[in-house]
Amino acid sequence: MYKGKSFLAIIPARSGSKGLENKNIKLLNQKPLMAYTIETAMESEIFEDIIVSTDSQEYANIALQYGASVPFLRSSELAQDASTSIDVMVDVIEKMKQMNKKYDYVVLLQPTSPLRNVSDIIECVKKIIEIDADSVISMCECEHPIEWSTKFEDNKMCLYEFGKGLSKRRQENKQSYRLNGAVYVLKMNYFLENKNMYGKNSFAYIMPKERSIDIDDIYDFMCAEALLNSFK
Repeated sequence: MYKGKSFLAIIPARSGSKGLENKNIKLLNQKPLMAYTIETAMESEIFEDIIVSTDSQEYANIALQYGASVPFLRSSELAQDASTSIDVMVDVIEKMKQMNKKYDYVVLLQPTSPLRNVSDIIECVKKIIEIDADSVISMCECEHPIEWSTKFEDNKMCLYEFGKGLSKRRQENKQSYRLNGAVYVLKMNYFLENKNMYGKNSFAYIMPKERSIDIDDIYDFMCAEALLNSFK
């Protein structure tokens, strides 16, 4: 807990990963991927409860081994490709409420961001309290200017209109930022009323690129592994 406020950490870890099989428990430097997030959450000493939401008993056993709580398994309806993080968070919050557990803030920590550190969580929490925000979301610098991006539709792309916006040198474009998926801190009342993470009183916390890997496929996994080894 922090300054008299209570925080709930939710770590979503369904078992049906398509891009990388069993991604959330895949061994990263001899440790299950989700373990990095559980351990970092525990080391922050902020949370009253750290809940792993999973549909798998195998995943639940691993989560318990590393110190998280798994008071219930997620329903199959909330473990589909179309299931959203918001749906999962609401499910956990409601079930914890049935156990007479209430919190001032909820923090979503995705297990696919193993390189976030304790200070990233603490700084997000400090920021939401100090500026009385509804939410604080972690982001990082984009690798390239946003003007270099476009959409690909109907299996074809004419680059003429896109190319007209590339007249500036890279250094002349303003720095742009993207979500990195590592930390989402929200006021509980705001979240439950709006079922949304982003509002007029939402702010960013900027993380460095080297801690912003969001593992989606084997290439992301290999990058995370290489970075972990370099940190050592």
